[in-house]
Amino acid sequence: MKISTKGRYALRMMLDLAEHQENGYVSLKDIARRQDISKKYLEQIIPVLSRSDILLSNRGFQGGYRLARRPKDVSVGEILRMTEGNLAPVACLEMPVNDCDRKESCPTLKLWEGLYRVITDYLDNITLQDLLDEKTIPDDYII
Repeated sequence: MKISTKGRYALRMMLDLAEHQENGYVSLKDIARRQDISKKYLEQIIPVLSRSDILLSNRGFQGGYRLARRPKDVSVGEILRMTEGNLAPVACLEMPVNDCDRKESCPTLKLWEGLYRVITDYLDNITLQDLLDEKTIPDDYII
């Protein structure tokens, strides 16, 4: 699994919004400048994030974007699933029901299911607030 630029930039943008939430709505221009990301690229990410309950927008002179929830209530996993889609390590786990013809006899299925569970649990248990506070899960984190 490789996280794309879109996912990485979305996370940076959301972290920037969390960091500057006391300023009200934040313009994409300001985020782009602080994060050294093209405003045009951020404009492509916004629609993906706006489809959820994670981001608020306001048009006009004082317009911009802000988090719809507290940073402690937004997980990294949630942001990455919005931008990357499913984080499954193999195609057969991308759908809610595994319809692979080989699932009953696949010697590696449990391996992939375990990896998927570890990825999901890890990313879902780190919030924007954790990143702001520079809290990280220890290197020896085991599920």
